[in-house]
Amino acid sequence: MSGVVQAGWAPPSGPPEPTPRWGWPRWLLVVTALWAVLLGALTWWSVRTDPPTVREQRAIGEAAPVVERAVGELVAAIGDGAWALAATRYEPGCRVTPMADGAALIGGVTVFVAEGGERALLERVADRLPASWRAGVRAGSAGPRLRADAGEFVAVEGRVSGAGRIEFEADTGCRPVTQPYRAPSSPVGGPPLAAVAEAAQALGRSAPTPGGSLGAACPGGGRATTTLVTAGPAPVDLAGLRPLAALSAADPAALLDAPEVYAYRRGPLVVLADATGDELRLAASAPCP
Repeated sequence: MSGVVQAGWAPPSGPPEPTPRWGWPRWLLVVTALWAVLLGALTWWSVRTDPPTVREQRAIGEAAPVVERAVGELVAAIGDGAWALAATRYEPGCRVTPMADGAALIGGVTVFVAEGGERALLERVADRLPASWRAGVRAGSAGPRLRADAGEFVAVEGRVSGAGRIEFEADTGCRPVTQPYRAPSSPVGGPPLAAVAEAAQALGRSAPTPGGSLGAACPGGGRATTTLVTAGPAPVDLAGLRPLAALSAADPAALLDAPEVYAYRRGPLVVLADATGDELRLAASAPCP
């Protein structure tokens, strides 16, 4: 028998090694399983305790109290002036993501000043807002504008919307809607309604129908409120608001005496007559305590 090995043929080197039962070492699978459990636990804890990191993580209902508190901060910063709360606007139809609809919630305050005093009012409010809001006033093509961050992804803006008129808004931006938003109801009546009825009577208007009452949470506790009514067409003669001067006899220096706006104090209330639109709007507002 020849000991020569044929070319292209290798002699067997022994029986083949058995294939391992596990594809990976057992210790590596155990470590991977423990890491998955730990990662799941950390995710659960983060979801329950960490603040939102993007706007889309807080639904419109959760953002509503932030808007109300932001409006209360604005009222406190405005202080003694001719102001009234604006009705909170609920604006559905925006897109949170390409696949999900959402809505925005916008609360606000309207302030009237003598023409030319708009920037001074914006700067005064910016100085009085919480330092954490980083409020500032910048000049723009449309006039001076206040910008601030009320937290929880609620943006605050103040802008000049007309001669002597400043609009402040706290805006949630587009948010998910887990349930329909319902504005909190406030009772209509008492001294605010009596004040606007008195103003309507002084202007020769019939007793107005109660329109509604708006409210905002004040930073030091309590609530700022505004009772709004309409009292028919705005007067053609802009001097038609002058009879209201007799109602501010206790404070002869009216808060504002402009061609289309008159504001005065009636006890702790700010009474405002606004004839800048087609209808005469009357408001009685109780400031933050």
